Amino acid sequence: MNKFLSFAALAASLTLSVSASAQEQATTASSNGSYRPIPNSDIMFRKTIWRAVDLREKQNKPMFSEGKEISRVILEAVKRGELQAYRNDSLTSTFTGPEVSSRMSYVEASAGLSEEEKAAGFSEESTDDDWGAPKTKGKKGKTASKPKAPAAPPSYEYRYKDLYQMELKEDMIFDKKRSRMYHDIKTVTLLVPSTLSSNVSGIETPIGTFKYSDLVRVFRANPDKAIWFNSQNDAQHKNLADAFELWLFNSYIVKVSNPNDSRLDEVYGGPQQGILAAQQAASDLIEYEYNLWSF
Repeated sequence: MNKFLSFAALAASLTLSVSASAQEQATTASSNGSYRPIPNSDIMFRKTIWRAVDLREKQNKPMFSEGKEISRVILEAVKRGELQAYRNDSLTSTFTGPEVSSRMSYVEASAGLSEEEKAAGFSEESTDDDWGAPKTKGKKGKTASKPKAPAAPPSYEYRYKDLYQMELKEDMIFDKKRSRMYHDIKTVTLLVPSTLSSNVSGIETPIGTFKYSDLVRVFRANPDKAIWFNSQNDAQHKNLADAFELWLFNSYIVKVSNPNDSRLDEVYGGPQQGILAAQQAASDLIEYEYNLWSF
């Protein structure tokens, strides 16, 4: 009887320890944005990869259909308070809603006065007096005008169609229990493209980074908006969450985890070299997976 009780107590303690370990792994995985976390004990190989996605490409157009752009779905969810934006893919600090709105906006450059307006006597510091109102008299009968502070130029939000650049962070994991390679997406970052004429900085500017697990929740909750458009069959449109799960998009590698945290174009000395390095990195990963099955 004592042996039976001892065995039952041991089994109960092992069950509690295993469940506690599983809970700890799930919590840790969910904090980094993974939607389907793989236990560390099942991981034989892992490599962190950053991929660029240009939504203007033909293969990516279903994610960017008119009125159903993925950028629209994400940013409108942020505005409604359904989605949290982060400052970077480390997911350690967050953006508020107004901060995201400011980062997806641009200030219109002032066009200034035309030559005809300058010849007519107008100036950048002109006041209402220039339109015929009586000017105030200063000391000794001189006419004095009180200059007005220049008005701040108006700001506008980018169109959702302008926000066609995204970056994914994923872990490429070989699961030894299931004997297959997984693309475990962690985060998705929306960027203001460097090629927009209204982006005077000329560099890609991040609007916000989002946990992939949060995005899946938003996509599932908005099936009428989060659509991957099937141009071959209107009865077979898919949810954006399914499109990511099935990898129905094209991307190219821009960074592979390295000690200096450098992007490929920085490592190899230029954009063209970076593109060649991205193709080589993709080939190397495919070859590694293939060699796992060689005996």
